[in-house]
Amino acid sequence: MMKFFKSSLTKKLLGIAAFLLVIGVAYFWIDDRTSFFPHQTDYAIESDSSVHVEREIVLPVFLHGMVVNDLRIVEDEVKRNQRFTDLLSGYYISPVVMQQLNLLPKKIYDFRKIAAHKKYTLLVDHDSLKTVRALVYEPNSIDYVVFHLKDSLLVESCQRKVDTLERHLSGRIESTLSHTIESMKVSHELTNKFVDIFAWVVDFQRLQKGDQFKLIYEENLVDETPIGVGRILGVYFEHSNNGYYAFPFDQGDGVDYFDENGNSLRKALLKYPIEFSRISSRYSKNRFHPVVKVFRPHLGTDFAASTGTPIRSVGDGIVEEAQYKSNNGNYVKIRHNGTYTTGYLHMSKIASGIKPGTRVRQGETIGYVGSTGLATGPHLCYRFWKNGVQVDALKVELPPSQPIKEESFQSFEIVKEDIIKRLQLIPFPSATSEVEVAIR
Repeated sequence: MMKFFKSSLTKKLLGIAAFLLVIGVAYFWIDDRTSFFPHQTDYAIESDSSVHVEREIVLPVFLHGMVVNDLRIVEDEVKRNQRFTDLLSGYYISPVVMQQLNLLPKKIYDFRKIAAHKKYTLLVDHDSLKTVRALVYEPNSIDYVVFHLKDSLLVESCQRKVDTLERHLSGRIESTLSHTIESMKVSHELTNKFVDIFAWVVDFQRLQKGDQFKLIYEENLVDETPIGVGRILGVYFEHSNNGYYAFPFDQGDGVDYFDENGNSLRKALLKYPIEFSRISSRYSKNRFHPVVKVFRPHLGTDFAASTGTPIRSVGDGIVEEAQYKSNNGNYVKIRHNGTYTTGYLHMSKIASGIKPGTRVRQGETIGYVGSTGLATGPHLCYRFWKNGVQVDALKVELPPSQPIKEESFQSFEIVKEDIIKRLQLIPFPSATSEVEVAIR
């Protein structure tokens, strides 16, 4: 037995066995603490008593700055002859709020401003009474008024954010300026502003086929929807082989338009008393009258327009007459200065606040096109007096507005050169295209 333990082979075997034993013990000792292999106990086991929670996240929906997720939305338009309280008919308003509405001062809100065909929205609770939380009235695309009606009356006048996009277009006249511009779905407002700039330079009733133009202008948008035309930033117009530029510039009295020599394109009075339209009858010393069937002088200019078209004062002045007369119908007469007086006949109605002694501004609405008096259909008869004598309004020569002042000329030249370069980059439409448009 002693020989067995003393043999070298035996010693080697025992050494190996001892080594393996040590390795085995170390493995299980280490594995029990930091194993490279997963054990069942390495994973958390949820207790049967754990609570499983699911939540649905509902994002708030905003309308006119208010959360409306739990409200009923009622949208409608003001009907003819409806009052503000009529908009709330069939809905519940607390007696306290109703009394506050009745006592609301005009300086906070004048309910006479509520007009037909304007949009309004009711925010209503889902209760049996149909309690109104708020009413939102929208007189135009930008402004809106919120009447909070839940517990007590609160009136907020708000405005939507207006974005301005610069655009440019070019066109070639094939029929009329209005048709050319509106064929590309641009607002007629652009036509009117274009005409007002060149009204005393170009006779837009006698445009020629082939006349062409380039212009840069601003378009106003609310929620990415076009709502109107802003400023015209530059124009080049070719008419009868003559080129005309228009450059906007402010000398401190507001923006005016000037030609390349710094002369104002605007006269003391507007040329057209309504937005650009068709002239149906011109000034004549001997015209056949369509109603009385005789030849007699027609000392005015007739503009064909639909009933209700706004009529504007061609210049600053004081109203001399505003009344109804048998032949003239509803009419207004305005004295602009010691030299010029204008008259506007056959109105459907005279604008609110227009009466003798009222001071009006250039471009202010003084009435609306109609067919009152001696008239066969809706139109405006526009009359013009110079030194007390009736003359042809479309042929009278008026003094221009202030040209570029000497101290402003250098600044004007910088603006002019920049606009010319930008206009030169706009190509005229190809021979097969009447209009081209681009967005910048």
